[in-house]
Amino acid sequence: MSPLSLLSPLLLFLFTISSSHSLPRSYSLLKQTHSHHHTHKKSSNLDQGLHFKTHYFPQVIDHFSFLPRSYKTFNQKYLINAEYWDRDSPIFVYTGNEGDIEWFAANTGFLLDIAPKFRALVVFIEHRYYGESMPFGKKGSYKSAKKLAYLSSQQALADYAVLIRSLKQNLTSEDSPVVVFGGSYGGMLAAWFRIKYPHITIGALASSAPILQFDNIVPWSSFYDAVSEDFKSVSSNCFEVIKGSWAELLEIGAREDGLAEISRIFRTCK
Repeated sequence: MSPLSLLSPLLLFLFTISSSHSLPRSYSLLKQTHSHHHTHKKSSNLDQGLHFKTHYFPQVIDHFSFLPRSYKTFNQKYLINAEYWDRDSPIFVYTGNEGDIEWFAANTGFLLDIAPKFRALVVFIEHRYYGESMPFGKKGSYKSAKKLAYLSSQQALADYAVLIRSLKQNLTSEDSPVVVFGGSYGGMLAAWFRIKYPHITIGALASSAPILQFDNIVPWSSFYDAVSEDFKSVSSNCFEVIKGSWAELLEIGAREDGLAEISRIFRTCK
């Protein structure tokens, strides 16, 4: 039995095909100018025996326009673990979410647990505007709405598409199947990536990903209903105590200086 057939029960396969699943226009530009310029260094932030190497990819700022600024690039950070990899074996890609990519690599052991069985290459890609992947530098990226305009899930998905294609070319492993993984917002990105770019990935595993949690699709109360059921499954008393605490918080908050009292009790941030 092939490694991929063993993995299939774990995967969320999304066969919905987008009407526009071609690569962003930036890919042809990067293919000509940057696709073979991945830089790398030994990671100094992962000291838990995960054996990742840190790399940087020259990513374009805007994948969807032809404005002069869109052709400028920034260094997008990604991590690679090739300890178990055989050429043409699967490539497992974590679609990074809101934070430093090292944190996700250190706290997503599942990929490294299954990598030996599938002889997989493990890649963690950092989301633009987080960690070191700042399009306009650490201080400038959040300076104005104009610069923040390039912070979107659409741009992030295009980042992953371009980087993955370029990486496979550099490794001369264009036949290696790609599976994307993610949790929470990263899981949403993984699922959307499978929908948007089905020619790049064969499947996605989206963990705790509220991919349908939008207006007019799923009631917002559904999340709190699920959390309530979790508490009830452990202890009905626990559920009642927590439920009652909200009424007490509202009562205290309505008093004069009540919010300040709550802040003092819970040591909230200033």
